[in-house]
Amino acid sequence: MCGICGKLRIDGRPIEENLIRKMASVLSHRGPDDDGVYLSSKQKAQSSKVEVGLGHRRLSIIDLSEAGRQPMSNEDKTVWMVFNGEIYNFQSLRAELEKKGHSFSSQTDCEVVIHLYEEEGIEGIKRLAGMFAFAIWDEKSRVLFLCRDRLGIKPLVYYSGRNSLVFASEIKGILQDPDVPREMDWDALGLYLTSNYIPAPYTVFKGVKKLRPGHILIFSKGEIEEKEYWNIDRDIRIETDGKEDFAFLKNALFEVLEDAVRMRMIADVPLGAFLSGGIDSSIVVGLMARNSSLPVKTYSIGYKDMPMFDETAYAREVAAFHNTDHHEFKLGAKDILDAIPEVLESFDEPFADSSAIPTFIVSRETGYDVKVALSGDGGDELFAGYRMYIGEGWSSRYRKIPSFIRKGFIEPAFLSLPESRDQKLPEHIRRLKKFLRGAGKESLEGRFCAWNEIFSRDLRKSIFAGAAEVDHDLGKKILSERLNEIDADDINRMLYADVKESLPGDMLKKVDAMSMLNSLEVRVPFLDHRVCELAFSISGRWKIKNGKGKYILLETFKDILPKSLHDRPKWGFEMPISRWLKSDLKYLIDEYLSKELIVKQGFFYYDVIENLINNLISNRSDTSWQIWNLIVFQVWYSNYMEG
Repeated sequence: MCGICGKLRIDGRPIEENLIRKMASVLSHRGPDDDGVYLSSKQKAQSSKVEVGLGHRRLSIIDLSEAGRQPMSNEDKTVWMVFNGEIYNFQSLRAELEKKGHSFSSQTDCEVVIHLYEEEGIEGIKRLAGMFAFAIWDEKSRVLFLCRDRLGIKPLVYYSGRNSLVFASEIKGILQDPDVPREMDWDALGLYLTSNYIPAPYTVFKGVKKLRPGHILIFSKGEIEEKEYWNIDRDIRIETDGKEDFAFLKNALFEVLEDAVRMRMIADVPLGAFLSGGIDSSIVVGLMARNSSLPVKTYSIGYKDMPMFDETAYAREVAAFHNTDHHEFKLGAKDILDAIPEVLESFDEPFADSSAIPTFIVSRETGYDVKVALSGDGGDELFAGYRMYIGEGWSSRYRKIPSFIRKGFIEPAFLSLPESRDQKLPEHIRRLKKFLRGAGKESLEGRFCAWNEIFSRDLRKSIFAGAAEVDHDLGKKILSERLNEIDADDINRMLYADVKESLPGDMLKKVDAMSMLNSLEVRVPFLDHRVCELAFSISGRWKIKNGKGKYILLETFKDILPKSLHDRPKWGFEMPISRWLKSDLKYLIDEYLSKELIVKQGFFYYDVIENLINNLISNRSDTSWQIWNLIVFQVWYSNYMEG
């Protein structure tokens, strides 16, 4: 894993080496092992007004020698590249390219991509299996290419000015360029309140964009073109009716996921796995154990004195089942308190998934022992692991109840009950209330959006103090468009929307940001594009059956899972944010959501925020996610927009 950055100018003005080095330096956590800079102005053949500078920070994983240093070029130095990620099929591609006469000076996957570009042009990206974000500068054609992997595992952001284009792995890299303005995008802020993250192509800074997953950006002759090079088949009509079809799918799924795991075990450095105790990470560990001659190193995290949030007992069972070299970390409030400043300081745009904090800690502890870890991310979004997908099946039954009973009796009775994430019964009430808020809506779009919202549309409208125009329907429009892009059953439509939006925008961003903050590379076998394509050829009724999610996944891999995992409900990798905001973390409310500060800023109405705080403290409703969302925004604002 690495950090990349660069700038292109078309007005003939030179690009200063100090700027590129400054951009790269703020990405040093992504690559502490080495750095490098390329400037086109220093090339003898330079005779154009187009100037390019490329910067790189290296985390050495494959070919640890100086031969792997970037920026990297071809033999005649007409193609230059900075690369972040891993290409898992690079060895077979290299052998093919060598037969065609290409020679190599390193053992890296990056050099393979350069020669593949020489051979096939940018279309060669379609042959890459892996996770990546990279830039290629073609000196002969004077074209800059920015590319991001199919699922958005690796990040890439850019800013296009009047005469320039600047890009980086993280927004903070771009902001080192004084030509990039720091102006807030109010629609992006509205999206943040809606979803807890800001989806591509938006960022919180106006003009700064995320390159969308599966896309290439081409900068040529002062013009920008963005092209999609991969997507899930959006006309899926495969049905599996019989036992033979189901058996065929199980065999195919086992083979392709095992191969994806096997490919991701290639490294020249120590390697391990995150083990949460859930089905997905346990499957990954089981497949690693099948393909390793030594015990797999596994790493788990739990909470002291909070059994509701602790899954380490399940993780220990999996570790014992596969005889892994297991490491377990138990967190208390002090551990979280100690980690919060570093985590919040690291966000260069608001990002309010509170599980980023335990992800940071498990990445930090794992990073002390290994440089690469495999994880089970993506399994929920491909095989229907979240409660929301199961809720969709129950919603049709709920809507059969006459409306006057639902709206006149059921909903008023349950929506008035107190809720809290701190204890089991109030937590079940919270889940039921969330289900009821969406289940009664007639359209899939209405239900899906209601279940995904952090701040409801009405709450978003009431909290903004009129500082700027905000499109309060933008988040719903984005999700609705995604749901309608694919011709499939409703479960697969929901999964598709999550794979295209919340997976890269939330889950993958969290894992990348927190692991890279600790210079740890995380690989995600479930998001091998072959696994993804196969998953979307499977009918939703094989993913949810008898009210349980991940049916085909569990049936496929149950022999490599302890029996205790076969019927266990999903809990999720959450932080007990509700409890801690009422106790050890209450100082964050006092510091960042005080009346004095909110009124001074003028962004939000304080009385709405005060009501959220009172509801949380009194347990009338669990507003911890909304409050955390606002705290994270305030920390980001003080770091990037003030002073």
